[in-house]
Amino acid sequence: MIRAEDLLKYESELLAKGYKYICGVDEVGRGPLAGPVTCAAVIMPLDELIQGVNDSKKVSKGKREKLYDMIVEKAVAFSVKSYDNKRIDELNILNATKACMTDAITSLDVAPDIVLVDALKLDIPYETQGIIHGDALSYSIAAASIVAKVTRDRFMEKTSQTYPEYDFEHNMGYGTAKHIAALKEYGKCPIHRDSFIGRILSGE
Repeated sequence: MIRAEDLLKYESELLAKGYKYICGVDEVGRGPLAGPVTCAAVIMPLDELIQGVNDSKKVSKGKREKLYDMIVEKAVAFSVKSYDNKRIDELNILNATKACMTDAITSLDVAPDIVLVDALKLDIPYETQGIIHGDALSYSIAAASIVAKVTRDRFMEKTSQTYPEYDFEHNMGYGTAKHIAALKEYGKCPIHRDSFIGRILSGE
C-alpha cells in the first residue's frame, strides 16, 4: 500500500528550498462524451498527512468519499471549478481544461508559492512545476485529483436521475457500449458534448 509519505518527494524538495504554500492541481473529465471537466486546486498541510491519499483512479469510490471529506476539512485552502459541455464545445477540451485549472488556482483563498500540475503548461501568475503522472507521484496533486473526481462524480450521479437512459451513474459520461447505444437510440441530452459525439450520431 502506498503511504502518504511516499508521495512527498517533490513537496519535500520544495519545502527544503523555502516554499511554504504548495498547491496541487488536477482535473477529471477530459475524455467523456458528456458532462463537465472539473478541476481542483488544493494546498494541504504537509506536517499532518492523510493516509490513503493517492491518484483518485487507484482509490475505491467509498474511500474517495471519505478522503474527500478529510481533505476539504484539513486543507489550508481549496477551490473546485467545473466547465460545462457548452464551454468545452466553445473552447475545445484542452483550452477548457487549462482555463478551468487557472480559474480554480486563482480562486484560492491563500495564494500559493508554487503550483504543481500534472503535465500541463498554464499561463498563471504563479511559479509552476509540471510533473508527468503527477497524480500518482505528488501528495498535493493526488489530493486535488480526489476532490475533482468526487465533485464530478456527484454531479453525474445526480444528472443520471434526470436522464437514466444514458447510465451516467455508472459510466460518468464516458463512452461505454451502453452509453453509445443509448445515444444512438435516444439522441443527445443537454449535457452531451457536441464536439465529442458528432461521429456517433452521424453513424460514421
